[in-house]
Amino acid sequence: MPRRAIPHACDNIRNSNRRPPRLAVAAMLLGGICLLTAGPAEARGATLMAGAAKVDITNRDAGPVNDPLYARALVIRSGETTAVLVAVDAVAIGEIGYITNEYLPTVRATLNDELGIPPEHVLINASHCHGIVCTDVAERTVQAVKAAVEKMVPVTVGAGSGHEDRIMENRRLKLKSGREVDVRHAYSLPPDDAVAEVGPVDPQIGLLRLDREDGTPLAVVYNFACHPIQGVPGGANTADITGFSSKVIEENLGEDVIALFLQGCGGDINPIDYKDVDHPRSAEPLGNMLGLSALAGVRTIDCREDDRLTVINETLTLPRGDRTERIAELESKQRQLLQSLRGTSLSLKTFLPLAVKYSLSDDYPSYYSHRYLHDDALGRSDLRHLDAENRRNIQAYMRNIHTMEELTRVQTNLRLLRKHQASLVASGKRTVDVEVVGMRVGEFVLVTFPGELTVRIGLNIKKASPHDHTFVAGYTNGYIYYAPTAEQLLNVGGAQEDSDCILAPEWQAIFEGKAAEILERL
Repeated sequence: MPRRAIPHACDNIRNSNRRPPRLAVAAMLLGGICLLTAGPAEARGATLMAGAAKVDITNRDAGPVNDPLYARALVIRSGETTAVLVAVDAVAIGEIGYITNEYLPTVRATLNDELGIPPEHVLINASHCHGIVCTDVAERTVQAVKAAVEKMVPVTVGAGSGHEDRIMENRRLKLKSGREVDVRHAYSLPPDDAVAEVGPVDPQIGLLRLDREDGTPLAVVYNFACHPIQGVPGGANTADITGFSSKVIEENLGEDVIALFLQGCGGDINPIDYKDVDHPRSAEPLGNMLGLSALAGVRTIDCREDDRLTVINETLTLPRGDRTERIAELESKQRQLLQSLRGTSLSLKTFLPLAVKYSLSDDYPSYYSHRYLHDDALGRSDLRHLDAENRRNIQAYMRNIHTMEELTRVQTNLRLLRKHQASLVASGKRTVDVEVVGMRVGEFVLVTFPGELTVRIGLNIKKASPHDHTFVAGYTNGYIYYAPTAEQLLNVGGAQEDSDCILAPEWQAIFEGKAAEILERL
C-alpha cells in the first residue's frame, strides 16, 4: 500500500476550547515530531515530506497592478530536520525597498513560536524584482508557510539544470583605459569606441523537483542569475521576469504546483537590451523564455526516493571597506571634469542639425557637390571655411557632452560611496556579520549569501564544488548591498557594483573559502 500523508491536526486545534502549548501545536502540525535539530537524515531511515503554498503579497493601494507578487513557501521534513524555503517577489529582505529589517526576525520568531521551526532553518530569498509588496508581508509570509505545512505529503526528489542564455547580459563594460563602467539608467554610457569587452553570464538554471508519490509534481525550485528589472509597459506594479517565469512553470505543470524562484549571483547581470529605446520595456517575453527553459530542464529530471535533508547555518564575519581615499580621488576628478567644460558657439538646437549634416557627407556637408566644385573653379573657399568652423564647434560640443556624461557617472557613484562611508563611521566597526547557509535536499545543493553577488562568484563556487548539482543564491536572509569580486573592487567608484558596496576586497576569499567548507560538509 502506498504511504499515507500524515493527518493534519489543524482542525483539532481550531475546534479546541483551550489553546495547546505552542510546542504541542508544532508537534501536531508537523506530524508529532519536535523540530529542533539539524543533520543528515539517512541514518534515521526517514521519509522525505514536503508541502508548498503561495500567498499574494501585492500592495494594491500603491497604484496600478500588472501582475501579482507572491510569497511562495516550501516546507521540507526528514526525520527531525525541517527546512523552510521562501521565495518573495521583492527587491530585498530588509535594508532597501518595501520589506523592513524587522521582517526576517519577525517571520522566524513566529514560525519558531507557533510551529517549532528553528530560525536558522528558515531561508528567505528575494527575487530582486522592484515590485511593491503589502505592508503586512511578514504575516502573509507566515500564512504561506503554514499553508505549506498543512499540505505536507511524502515526496520523491530530483536535481538537474536547464539552460537559458538569451535573456540577460553582463552589465559591466571594460574600457580600453582599463576602467570599468556598467549599464544603468542612472547615467549615460561611454562612447562605443571606448569599450573593450564585457563580462561573462551564467546560463545555468539550477533545478530541484519534488513529486508526490503518484508522480505528479508538487514543487519546483529554480535558481538563475539575472536582475529582474525590465518592468512592463506603463510601469505598473509587477513581479517582473521571474514572476512571469514562475507563472509559466506553474500553469504548465498543474495548478497545484508551486514554482519558487531563487535569485542567483545576478549582481552584474541585466536583462538583455536593458537600455533599448526603440521598443516598450516588457518583462513578459523574457520571463516566458526563462520559464520554458526551466520546464525543459524539469522534464529531464528523474525523481527518486531520497530522504537526505541537511541545513548548515553559520555566521561569517567579513571586513568592511574604507573608501576615504577613493572618495577624495573622485571628488578631485569631479572638480577636474567640471572645470574642463568650455563654452561653445552651438546649442542643442543648432548642434543636432549640424551633426546630422556632417555625418551624411564628409566632403560636401553644407550643400550639393556642384556648388563646392563651382567655388573651387573660381578660387573661392567660403563653404570649406564654414565646414572647418562647424566641425570645430561640433567637436567642442561633443567634448562637453562626454564630459557631462562622465560627471553623471562620477556623481552618482560618489553619492553611493559617501553613504556607505558614513555608515561605516556610524557603526564604529570594521567588520560586518553575515549569514551563510548551506542546504542539501537529495542531490540538490545550495549555498546562500545576503548580498548581491556578482556572477563570477557563483561560477567560482560551482566549479570548486564536489557536488554535481551545486547552486548559489544571493539576496537571502538579509541584504548587505553588492558583493563584487576583489578584482572588481579595484574599480571602486567606476561601476555601481563596486560603489554600492560595504565590503573590503578580502571578503571574496573568506566567503568562497567558507562556501567550500560548507559544501564539503553537505
